[in-house]
Amino acid sequence: MVKFASSVKTPVTKIHCASCSLNTLCLPLSLSKDDTNLLDSIVNRSRPIHKGDFVFKQGSPFKSLFAIRTGSVKTYAIMTDGEEQITGFHLASELIGLSGFNASLYPENAVALETTTVCELPIEQLDSLSESMPNLRKQILSCMGQEIRHDQQLLLMLSKKSADERIAFFILNISRRFQRRGFSATSFRLSMSRIDIANHLGMAVETVSRVFTRFQKAGFIQTEGKEIVICNAHELSLLAGALPA
Repeated sequence: MVKFASSVKTPVTKIHCASCSLNTLCLPLSLSKDDTNLLDSIVNRSRPIHKGDFVFKQGSPFKSLFAIRTGSVKTYAIMTDGEEQITGFHLASELIGLSGFNASLYPENAVALETTTVCELPIEQLDSLSESMPNLRKQILSCMGQEIRHDQQLLLMLSKKSADERIAFFILNISRRFQRRGFSATSFRLSMSRIDIANHLGMAVETVSRVFTRFQKAGFIQTEGKEIVICNAHELSLLAGALPA
């Protein structure tokens, strides 16, 4: 049976960093047991956030980072002309809120795309811990570096790649991220809408739909609603070019 990536309703009161299935992908990576327990002591685990609810809002005080435990989140900024620009889609184990480090306010919104649970890490306590835990500071810097690399890849894609190349890149990037979390690399659910995908990739939604249809007719993928199956990863890879590590 194919293992699909989806939200799982997990009792939030019994989860600890040491026992979390994502601790080899999240901030506890490379931490000792004692350091992991110290990190766990500052984590706030709230009730599930429902689809459409905010994790944080653009312009609100920057107080915490958030590690996604289950579900998915989109981040977007409201531009000066009132238009929404989606800056990213974020999956389990990924940190959101890092862009607030250079200011006292969050520069973007974060909204749940489905029922989502997060671990909140108050920034003042996290900063104090990282002073005595070099591996924690290194991991935070690594996460920031990954976000910068993602932004660079997106800019390159928007300036150089065709519509087919952008969609191929997007599908394989999501595939790789699901695979790192123990899910199928070839069968998964896209929690974001085609409209959101178009916004993020700088395309018209009609173009996104045409490319998905073209990929399906060519035998690259199969789709049913938001479920997607990759049938020819090689051809998609040839279109997508290099993916971020």
